[in-house]
Amino acid sequence: MKKPSGTFDESYSQDMALVRTPFRWELLALLLICVFVVIPGFTSAYVLSVANYIGITVIAALGLNILTGYCGQISMGHAAFMAVGAYVSAMLSYHLGWSFWAAFPLAVLATGLIGLLVGLPALRIKGFYIAVSTLAAHYIIVWLIVHGGKLTRGVNAIEAAAPTLFGFTLKTERDMYFFIMGFTALAVFLAVNLVRTRVGRAFVAVRDNDLAAEFMGINVFHYKMLAFLMASFYAGAAGSILAHYQGMISIEQFNLMDSIWFLGMLIVGGMGSITGAILGAVFLRLLAQVVLFLAPVIGDLFPAIAGSSVAGMTQVFFGLVIILFLIFEPRGLFHRWQLVLASFRLWPFPY
Repeated sequence: MKKPSGTFDESYSQDMALVRTPFRWELLALLLICVFVVIPGFTSAYVLSVANYIGITVIAALGLNILTGYCGQISMGHAAFMAVGAYVSAMLSYHLGWSFWAAFPLAVLATGLIGLLVGLPALRIKGFYIAVSTLAAHYIIVWLIVHGGKLTRGVNAIEAAAPTLFGFTLKTERDMYFFIMGFTALAVFLAVNLVRTRVGRAFVAVRDNDLAAEFMGINVFHYKMLAFLMASFYAGAAGSILAHYQGMISIEQFNLMDSIWFLGMLIVGGMGSITGAILGAVFLRLLAQVVLFLAPVIGDLFPAIAGSSVAGMTQVFFGLVIILFLIFEPRGLFHRWQLVLASFRLWPFPY
């Protein structure tokens, strides 16, 4: 990691620290103040609701980043894994009256087990064929939920109780904001530490060249399955939180396009980077809000495309943004952020 001139590591613990310079500690403190003080203290309920969905999206994107960005296994069924976590948690809450804290770990565990089953073909296939197998898993999961009868309530919505904390029910957007951001911060912390371990380095080795990794003694199948497990854990956690945050869910919320946009978030933010996954999720979620506000203006300017046609522009706009990133910034926003930091380190020198 590049650091400003004159800053040196004097111990192994300093070299391995997550935050290695006083300036980075100051930036981290500023970020935490902004997230946990400024935003909840000085914004409206609508802004907090957008931030809540961003937090849930970040958790899900981090899981896909572990699987695709670090281990190189393309998944087209991430939204379906979120559906598993959401429905398991909602069913335990709706049918058995379980609280969020009791349903959440079982929802995460159930999603992980489904992820292991979906990842079994990774022993024999890879690349495009893995993507097709996860696509098939998406439709299988959706079919099972739709035909789940009274257990899943089929195409009807199923309710999930609001989470409680120390005897208080979290009802307002501000209450849920602190709740969701706490989970998001924990998810980021765990993901950052995971990719720094031996497991994370093995993921990268499998991604770069699985044959060379196996030749060096890495159990490729073991780490592919572990990547599917970790990605499913994150997806299940995001789905469970989403169910209890909204109060009810339906299968229409977990469609194939969502899985594609999760991949788009990694492309926009920067695949194989924790910061990139966060930036991509935030960028596309905010972009959706921008399109939402611009839709009435576009409808007034062009009456011929008003109504449902304007709503479809979100998908078109997202696709255009992803294409532009693939052409002009294929390494994503994280790479651009690294260049900005490098320019500050070198300023005022041009080299």
